[in-house]
Amino acid sequence: MPGTCFRREALHLKIQSSTLAAVISAFLFLSPLVALAQQTNDSTRLPLGRLVDIGGYRLHINSTGKGSPTIVLIAGSGDFSFDWSLVQSAVSRFARVCSYDRAGLAWSDHGPTPRTMRQDAYELHTLLTNARLKPPYILVGHSIGGLIARVYAEQYPKEVVGMVLVDSTHEDTKLMYQGKIVRVRDNAKGITIPSIQTMTSSPPKPPTADDIKQAAFNQQMFGPPKIEPPFDKLPLAIRNVRLWALSNPKLSAATDDFWAEELREMYVSRTKTTYPLGGMPLVVIRASEKDRSAPPDGVSAEEWKQMGEERKQQAKDLASLSRNNKLIVAEQSGHHVQLDDPNLVVRAIRQVAASARHYHAKLAP
Repeated sequence: MPGTCFRREALHLKIQSSTLAAVISAFLFLSPLVALAQQTNDSTRLPLGRLVDIGGYRLHINSTGKGSPTIVLIAGSGDFSFDWSLVQSAVSRFARVCSYDRAGLAWSDHGPTPRTMRQDAYELHTLLTNARLKPPYILVGHSIGGLIARVYAEQYPKEVVGMVLVDSTHEDTKLMYQGKIVRVRDNAKGITIPSIQTMTSSPPKPPTADDIKQAAFNQQMFGPPKIEPPFDKLPLAIRNVRLWALSNPKLSAATDDFWAEELREMYVSRTKTTYPLGGMPLVVIRASEKDRSAPPDGVSAEEWKQMGEERKQQAKDLASLSRNNKLIVAEQSGHHVQLDDPNLVVRAIRQVAASARHYHAKLAP
């Protein structure tokens, strides 16, 4: 399963001379992106929060509000910190809340490779520590951000006192790949998931000629970035920031992907554990099926329907991660519930925050 389907990585400026011809060719196609970036004003390019060094590279974090526990918003694949803005602005009225950009996204530097969920969780932990945002935390994860939240809670269990999973990816998920539906964990090859990497042990590599050609091809096929639903619900200023971020892709050489191995490991672990989150307050929000399109080519209507039913069951399974759970169906929302119905997400966070204070008090020695 190609890693580029799930993670965006950073553009390294030191391109080898052997790729010069590819760079020149790519620039002809990518120049509309450059022009769009130049049209944005300086304020658009300024970080909304601050850049924090986590070991030779910096990640962007935007913290607002006051109080404890701190709410940590974890975006899905390809999304940015500011895509939480509708939720963050409301939550900051009653709690400290922060959003951040993973390595290689928006203002964040590219980080060590390969990229894994373990690496993402470690970097988030280091970011919160270096930003002096002390635990306890309530983790709010959207899509694959929900998986990262779970990995974080497993690695740093004493720091997490609550969780909200917003249409989270399940470890037994199926996805469209090369024109057919596959169960991602079935692609695991039995290879070892690498340990945490640093900029010394495994720094990012410059993009290859093929990486640059692929970027040029994508630009030629899809054109300059634009704001599409549901991101059109964001305030105008944030939409402009999003256009800037999309127009400044940060590429690096593709690396081995361990997505299937990580999901398989989570799946096997889940079958052996009852209530891995114990009594931690947990709210699972499942998007409705209202925005599901017609079956893709090569997929029967029956198979497409079965996938929808499986998603419903997977949401119930995610709720059973904790004895103290609640499952909510966002009837008016597509996958990005935080944009389609931000108030629903805010209410879930408020509910978990109230319960988490009691939960944390019980854990205290």
